This record gives sequence, structure tokens and C-alpha cells, in this order.
Amino acid sequence: MERWNFLTNHARVLVCIAHDPGVRLRDIAAALSITERTAYGIVTDLTAAGYVVKDKNGRRNRYQIQVHLPLREAVSRERTIGEVLELLVDTNAWPLGGFRG
Repeated sequence: MERWNFLTNHARVLVCIAHDPGVRLRDIAAALSITERTAYGIVTDLTAAGYVVKDKNGRRNRYQIQVHLPLREAVSRERTIGEVLELLVDTNAWPLGGFRG
């Protein structure tokens, strides 16, 4: 049987970043069973679209999700990234006790 997911890899990367804003590309790749190059490309896509802000912290990156932004799909524009992530991630376990857009 073919393996598939309900969420796209872009959404899954957002969930990884939501769990740990300091996550390494290597760890994203391992968690999602994708290559580091694919993880890099997805983070680059999310950054270019404005959904993620990347801050260089020494040799590591720290990411901040722009939770107030709407989803890209026209049918879902009334929802923000933050609202969707609240459904997928235990926001009480997030740094600073969660987020609000």
C-alpha cells in the first residue's frame, strides 16, 4: 500500500518549527523522512512566502511563524496559519505558552 499523508510537507515542516523554533534542517528531514535538501527548499519556500521569518543565531537558525497570515488556498483564506497550527500542535507546550496572531 502506498504511503501518504493528510498534510503536505510544507504543513508538516510548519508543525516541526512550531514544536521547536530552533529545529535544525537535519532534524526536520529525519522527522519527516525527507532529504535535508528538500527540508531546506521547503523552509526557503515558507520564508519567501512570508510565513516564516528566519533569524540567524550564531551558527544556528531560529524560526518565527507569522501566525496572523492567511492560508494560501482561496477557500481557506478566512483562516490564519496560527488557527490551523492550534488544531495540529499542543500550543500550551510551545515556548512562551503558545501564540496568538
